This record gives sequence, C-alpha cells and structure tokens, in this order.
Amino acid sequence: AQLVESGGGLVQPGGSLRLSCVGSGLVFGRYVVSWHRQGPGQERELVATISSGGDPTYVDSVKGRFTVSRVNAKNTAYLEMSSVEPNDTAVYYCHARDWLNNNYWGQGTQVTVSS
Repeated sequence: AQLVESGGGLVQPGGSLRLSCVGSGLVFGRYVVSWHRQGPGQERELVATISSGGDPTYVDSVKGRFTVSRVNAKNTAYLEMSSVEPNDTAVYYCHARDWLNNNYWGQGTQVTVSS
C-alpha cells in the first residue's frame, strides 16, 4: 500500500493551493487521513485530520484558511490551502491510519510561499 501526494509548488502570500493524496493498495475509506507538514529546521507537525466519515479537525494556525476533504470512491484526500502565509512553507505529508493501527506515509510535496 502507498500514498502519493501532489499539488505542491510555489505560491504567493495570500494565494491558494490544493494538495491531493491518493491511496493505493488499501481500503481508503477505512482510514483516518491526516495532513502534516515539516518546515525548514522544524519538527513535523499535524495540520488537519479527517475521519473515515468525513469529520475534519484543524490546528489553530490553519483554522479558517485550510480545508481538508476526501472522496473515498476516488481513494483521494485533499487539503485546500487559502490565504497562505510564508510560515506555511513546508513539505506536506499525508498519513493514513486504520483502527488496527496499520499506517502509511506519503513521500511529501513541497509548498513554498513567497513573493
């Protein structure tokens, strides 16, 4: 099983970006999916989580700016980023975990916020 992120890139402050995470080799709908990020010289941190049923949670720093969603039929989760700030610059990773604690990480996608 694997997760593959895409959609990263260079975006100007105040702009928007959508990240995708596609799962293969797993029953995607059984997994809680979360997005994490690791900025330069920083530890990896949790950004947002979405339950198998679609209930989202966010860390305070992205509330009102980021939206996490999923389409289980497409084995895909999304992270919509808006009003991005330079502090959002990081490698973004998706993670999937089921109730048996099987868990997988994607390889990451770079997001750079700069003018």
